[in-house]
Order: sequence, then structure tokens, then C-alpha cells
Amino acid sequence: MSRPVVIETVAGMREALAGVADVALVPTMGALHEGHLALVDRAAELAGTVVVSIFVNPLQFGPNEDLTRYPRTLDADLEALAGRGVAYVFAPPADEMYPDGGTQVRVTGGPVAATLEGAARPGHFDGVLTVVAKLLGIVRPGHVVFGQKDAQQLFLVQRMVHDLNIATSVDVVETVRAPDGLALSSRNRFLDADARSAALALSRALEAAASSADRGIDAVLAAAQSVLMDEDLVKLDYLKVVDPRTFQPVDDDYRGPARVLIAARVGDTRLIDNESLYLT
Repeated sequence: MSRPVVIETVAGMREALAGVADVALVPTMGALHEGHLALVDRAAELAGTVVVSIFVNPLQFGPNEDLTRYPRTLDADLEALAGRGVAYVFAPPADEMYPDGGTQVRVTGGPVAATLEGAARPGHFDGVLTVVAKLLGIVRPGHVVFGQKDAQQLFLVQRMVHDLNIATSVDVVETVRAPDGLALSSRNRFLDADARSAALALSRALEAAASSADRGIDAVLAAAQSVLMDEDLVKLDYLKVVDPRTFQPVDDDYRGPARVLIAARVGDTRLIDNESLYLT
């Protein structure tokens, strides 16, 4: 099976897509797993030309986060993409995306970007939105595909596309999970056997929360917390229920669609997950 063509420059990417109207983009930072590949497969359903970007974006890493620790596995990624209908992999070096060492103008995510993951990682979402805006401007896809697992990121990308009238459709693929329920993530490779077993408490907590949705918000939170309390290796960062239309926390009287979000440190690895529910 042939690998996608690798393009490392903005000019080269634009030249390759000149005159091509039917394009879907899957933005990634590499270290591809089956969750990413589900996005790729969806992109291939949506458009005749699929572009996967592989770029470890320095703008979304904070001062206390190790940019150099993020796995870079381009050769393995290209092998994983072989035969999946991907025409191009856009894999620019940092100085191609940020030739001046950064950007004077950045996209900001507003109040939502400063909460939850944004509170734990200040500036993270501004970095994400800025690089996604750049990728959309370079590739100009009709569709861009994201996973539901990074729910806050997805919400902010959807808002950016809507608010800035960007001519692309944001398509969403539900969270891909391992057979035992753990949401697939590039960070899972950092879990040892004990931490991986403990990490299953996150998906179990979400299941417990969803099963309690008919009893109100307090029951939802209590059900999730009761699961997490049994795992000493799991250190909860936040457990919140938000309105998916605004990403604001719901109040005690809220009824309707909601999403429960969880972030926790399991051993030395920070994981996030989420699940939809309907409060009645």
C-alpha cells in the first residue's frame, strides 16, 4: 500500500491543492492511534481528497509542559495512513508555520477558553485555535474532522468557524474507546499497567453519571464521584456538567441535553474524557 505524499511547506501544500475543490482535513499532532484513524476514515467518506496535518504545535504548550516529550512518530504515522485514502500529509517544521518565531496576531477563545482545560493550561486554546485557523487558511478544506473526546476544543473550533464565517464544515466523530472503555489518547502510552487499570475509573464514572441523569445534576455528580473515590491513583482535577450549546456549567434546575466532563491525573499522566447525557 502506498503512503501519502508528505509536504513540508505552505507553498507546496497550496500548489498540490490548486484547483482541487473536494478536500477534507484532519488536523493532528501525530502519534496516530485508532481514534485518529477513525477521523481519517470519516474524512475519506466526506471528500475525494484527504489531507492529514501532522504538526506538534508549540503555541499550545504552556511553560510547565514539556514540548520535547510529545511523541514524534512520523514514519509510523505514514505507515498507519497507508491505504486509507489519504492523498497528502502536511508535516511542516515549526519555522515553516511560525517563520518569525511566533505570531503577533492570534485567535482567542474568549471566556470559555479560560475554563476547565483552559484554566489548567492557560493559553492552550488560543494556541489551538491559531494553528487550526492557519491550517484552514492553508488547506481551505470543505470539511475538517475532529473527535468528540476533546470536547472543549471541539466546541471552540466550532465557535471559531461560526463566528469568523470560515467556509468549512466541522464534522465530528464520536470518542473511540478501547474494548475496556478507556478513551484512546496519545497520552495513554505513558500509563504503566497499574495506572492504565486505574484510568478505567474515568469511563466508569461517566457511565455512572449518564445512568443517573434522570435524577438530576446532584445525582449525576455523586454517581461519578463515588466511582472515582475507589481509585487511589486517580487525582481528580474537575468534574463538570455543561450545556453543550454554550459550554457553561448547568444549574440545579437545568433540564435538557448536557455533557459531563472529567479531567484527572492518573499516576503522572493527565487524562480527559466526556459523555453526553440528557437531564430530565
